[in-house]
Amino acid sequence: MLSTPGGEDPDRPAGLRIGHLDLVARVDEALHVQALAFGLSDEEVGIRRFIVQRHMGCPGARALGAVTADGVLAGFVYGMPNDRAHWWSGVVEPYLRADGHDGWLDGSFVITELHVHPGFQGRGVGRSLITKITDTAAEPRSILSAIDTDSPARGLYRSLGYEDLARRVLFPSASLPYAVMGAPLPLRRR
Repeated sequence: MLSTPGGEDPDRPAGLRIGHLDLVARVDEALHVQALAFGLSDEEVGIRRFIVQRHMGCPGARALGAVTADGVLAGFVYGMPNDRAHWWSGVVEPYLRADGHDGWLDGSFVITELHVHPGFQGRGVGRSLITKITDTAAEPRSILSAIDTDSPARGLYRSLGYEDLARRVLFPSASLPYAVMGAPLPLRRR
């Protein structure tokens, strides 16, 4: 059994159940968690609703949720095998190529979103979600993007084995630069 900080069960961090999430059916609840965790406006939530629903129709896309005993969503993750034809790959590819890492776009499982309600952060929920979703990936590695600053999220990713592949990545309409990070699978355990 995988151990987590404090000896918690990785399938029930902070007393939550981690399992399959029908993200299309629970998109509004998930986006509420994301809005709280990431500070999204109502307009951004509306745009992301469409994006999430489109992503979940992609081959291999899957989502996991962290749910309280009474069924409230406390966090979620979703991802899919990377496809160079997707918008995200098109944006990050020149940055990765400039740093000699564009090969990471092939054979990678992308963590598209990972968000934990602020009331449940710091309790191993994000760690459990990301390790559980990548444990079932057929790809030999994982990639993701995160705001390019020292943050608890970037600290989590580094502790799991993710390393910077490109920094100062600018996404259209994003006010802050991002870093693209990659890790071999399975992710490193503490």
